[in-house]
Amino acid sequence: MAMLSFERKYRVRGGTLIGGDLFDFWIGPFWIGFFGVTCAFFTLVGVVLIGMGAAWQGTWNPWLINIAPPDLSYGLRLAPMREGGLWQAITICAIGAFVSWALRQAEISRKLGMGYHIPIAYGVAVFAYITLVVIRPVLMGAWGHAFPYGIWSHLDWVSNVGYQYLHFHYNPAHMIAVSFFFTTVLALSLHGALVLSALNPPPGEPVKTAEHENTFFRDFIGYSIGTLGIHRLGLFLALSAGFWSAVCIVISGPFWTRGWPEWWSWWLNLPVWRG
Repeated sequence: MAMLSFERKYRVRGGTLIGGDLFDFWIGPFWIGFFGVTCAFFTLVGVVLIGMGAAWQGTWNPWLINIAPPDLSYGLRLAPMREGGLWQAITICAIGAFVSWALRQAEISRKLGMGYHIPIAYGVAVFAYITLVVIRPVLMGAWGHAFPYGIWSHLDWVSNVGYQYLHFHYNPAHMIAVSFFFTTVLALSLHGALVLSALNPPPGEPVKTAEHENTFFRDFIGYSIGTLGIHRLGLFLALSAGFWSAVCIVISGPFWTRGWPEWWSWWLNLPVWRG
């Protein structure tokens, strides 16, 4: 189907969750929608607030900008703007923008008559972010347990949390998350390499088809998951990586306060290792 006829087929009214026809229109190739407007609003306000924080800090170097959450002494209360309130306002804008974008994706999916796998997949990433800045700080009783907004300061926070629980890579959920991340890269790199090799044959040879791809993996590892299956597998692996990365941080502090190597004492004390 030609692109112009494709757009005419799907550029129709309806499918919105909120607002009806109020923002149900396009600007060029971009559909707006109610949640497109809210996403733009929260993004603009959040960027302005980050600029305000940079001005207060006195640096425009993106590596050095640091907008920290309130001190632990504030608990879960609202803090003055210069003492963490700015971080709270930016967090509200970030959540508003991320959730708006996910809901906009859901509306586009409804217009296209497709499933909700794209907004659900994006929602897992949003869930991981909310875990860091809302769920874990609330469980620990203070907004100060969230990470600061800034490049170096964020990396310092990650390093400090890792040392706070000794060897953070001993966290079992962290192990699962990293395994899923690496497996995602492996599976999709194998898939991408296969597609490129099939569509870019040596000079004089025909372009290969999906059946050739399936045959290659049947010969290579004894089984081919198929063209649709590899995308479903990639989606599952990627979402699992995001989910377990959220689990690994939310259990560090609220549910486990000691060093993670100590958690493995149950394994070392199994009867099978004795004698």
